[in-house]
Amino acid sequence: MSQTEYTFTPIGVIHSEFVEREGMPCQSARSGAEGTVEVFDAYGEGLRDIEGFSHIILIYVFDRRGEVSLTVRPFLDDADHGVFSTRHPNRPNPIGLSVVELLRRDGNRLIVKGLDMLDQTPLLDIKPYVPRFDHHPADRTGWLSGQEDQRPWKASYR
Repeated sequence: MSQTEYTFTPIGVIHSEFVEREGMPCQSARSGAEGTVEVFDAYGEGLRDIEGFSHIILIYVFDRRGEVSLTVRPFLDDADHGVFSTRHPNRPNPIGLSVVELLRRDGNRLIVKGLDMLDQTPLLDIKPYVPRFDHHPADRTGWLSGQEDQRPWKASYR
């Protein structure tokens, strides 16, 4: 199987109150932080009808990640795990994904709640969150089983 390289161009930037990773909320469902998703003018037409959705999926770049590692120690555990069994940012392809609440649209700016990324994070794409497409009941949660509320949901990278 051949490997192909892909190049992505940001369509906007995410503005949040977080300027450093340490202490930032982990996982958008556990964050009440509000901020703005600024979509560049060239892509503004693509926002048509977005305000009809209560939640949107933001796909973005972990542009300030640490060194890539195939094993990482996530904030919810004291053991190392394969990076693909975590949501740790130090991944081979620095792509992040968060579901946030869309509070309102103001032109090319989306006011959102549930941010868990750094200020000035490059935005790659936006997709509507559709519960009947995106919600899947899970009967296994791997190494996370039983750890749902044992630790604070703030970033602590080791």
